[in-house]
Amino acid sequence: MLVWVLAGALAFFALLDGWYLLRVPLAFLRGRWGARGRRPRAFSGPGSEGPDPALALLLAEQSFSSRVLPSDLDFLGHMNNARYPREADLARVAHLARCGLLGAVRALGAHTVLAASCCRYRRPLRPAERFAIRTRLLGWDARAFLLEQRFVRARDGFLCALLLARLHVVGARPEQAVRRLCGRKVESPELPPEVLHWMKYNEASSQSLRAENDLQENSKER
Repeated sequence: MLVWVLAGALAFFALLDGWYLLRVPLAFLRGRWGARGRRPRAFSGPGSEGPDPALALLLAEQSFSSRVLPSDLDFLGHMNNARYPREADLARVAHLARCGLLGAVRALGAHTVLAASCCRYRRPLRPAERFAIRTRLLGWDARAFLLEQRFVRARDGFLCALLLARLHVVGARPEQAVRRLCGRKVESPELPPEVLHWMKYNEASSQSLRAENDLQENSKER
């Protein structure tokens, strides 16, 4: 029996991304537990008519702590560039669970998918170094939520990397999830200029790829 268990564990980690598959539900539970003890401050912002705890929690910055492990390192001895989006993925799961947005989206029979992300690297993270991923919802449009995630070094608070994420809501609209969470319609906060530029780039890229695909389809028909 023990041999089969060890063989199953070996296959789980050798053939699948075992640690990631284990950490995702743990990140979700971590977010849910954090939500129970969180009492957000009142918020008055675009579309608000007074104190609104649900909206305050929705727009609040959430922190997800982590550490650079030996498996995260590259040949230069610092955290592999590919690990930043992976850790950001876990932090987003915890954030969406904590602010209630994940539950609101699921209640609508919908789900979210990562449609685009952009990571800017500023300083490396060293072995065993602790850091926090500070995630906040910047706003939303007709199709997606826009989030910012900051990798902050614990020892001095330096911003080592900055990641933008665009989460498409499949099966519903973002404003419907926000309405369900807050109990009323809420306008999106104004997005920063750099985020608007990034969104324009994504749209231009999509149009270019669609045109390229149409050209290929027309060539096949001929």
